[in-house]
Amino acid sequence: MKITQLPTPCYVVDEGLIKKNLEVLKGVIDRTGCKIILAQKAFSMFKMYPLIGEYLDGTTASGLYEARLGYEEMGKENHIFSPAYIEDEIDEIIGICDYIVFNSFLQIQKFKDKVLRAGKKAGLRINPQHSTQGEHAIYDPCSPGSRFGVTIDHFRPDLLEGISGFHFHTLCQQNSNDLEKTLEEVEKRFGQWLPQMEWINMGGGHHITREDYDMEILENCIKRMQNRYNLEVYLEPGEAIALNAGYLITTVLDIVQNEMDIAILDTSAACHMPDVLEMPYRPPLLHSGNIGEKPYMYRLGGNTCLAGDTIGDYSFDKPLEPGDKLIFGDMAIYSMVKNNTFNGMPLPSIAIKDKEGNCRIIRRFGYEEFKTRLS
Repeated sequence: MKITQLPTPCYVVDEGLIKKNLEVLKGVIDRTGCKIILAQKAFSMFKMYPLIGEYLDGTTASGLYEARLGYEEMGKENHIFSPAYIEDEIDEIIGICDYIVFNSFLQIQKFKDKVLRAGKKAGLRINPQHSTQGEHAIYDPCSPGSRFGVTIDHFRPDLLEGISGFHFHTLCQQNSNDLEKTLEEVEKRFGQWLPQMEWINMGGGHHITREDYDMEILENCIKRMQNRYNLEVYLEPGEAIALNAGYLITTVLDIVQNEMDIAILDTSAACHMPDVLEMPYRPPLLHSGNIGEKPYMYRLGGNTCLAGDTIGDYSFDKPLEPGDKLIFGDMAIYSMVKNNTFNGMPLPSIAIKDKEGNCRIIRRFGYEEFKTRLS
């Protein structure tokens, strides 16, 4: 089945493009000796985990369910960070995770001994208080009042016994020059304790598989931590694994007019691509142009009651008509993991595109997925 023959809406993940990204990441591993793990919060398509596991060292989770998914479906190193762990879940988390990173010294005092008795690694998330995000404040873990990581003012060296590593995560879709600046702040604030650590996790947000990414700076940062402090270095990108490797296929249902032409689609920004509204951003659309670039202009909107459920304004070579298929790009990341059934919108099917360009549907969703989330 070709991509335009798929029922819509449908997410399509391109296996060849995933593999291309993984080869880039494996190159970093081979050249530096660092470890790279998949941050499942961006991409949790576990049908791809066997392939990802051929290249990467494991997974990282933000909570119990993601931790279980990584444990069950990839079965390699399993890391977790949560702002606060739930007492009823901590024993199961310790049972399936190798590295448990805490967000506060209170949490360390509460759970560290259990972690160490189980022979697992305990870490601490630190906050270098160095913001590098000019455009996406909602994703800035170093913003004033952030709940993520211990700042130097609240650091407790007297409680570091048994803590074998530090974790920091400050980036979002950024290049390695921002990592370099952040690392300088980490050393300035927390450098005196790095020699007593075994490992450091430099988090995610590294757009390593982007064409303009500066690999030399990244690898120098890794080697700096290895050579200066004898640390094992972890990176946990999510987006980089599936960056530009997926699509969302949709169908035009109707065309309405209100000072401009508006195409109603069988997909939804609010339900199927929430980052379009949260970031916000205008997703790439195949065979379209910017405003005024092509002769026919349309605003693309979702099929929900939310007035702001619009995807963006696009231009086309010819008029759109009901039944036309549109293909949005870069839809593997933060789409399946964040979608919802607001208004009873059906969840998109999920398909894989192989190297010959053929697509196979691996999951369909229906009324039961909507109903079983309710009571």
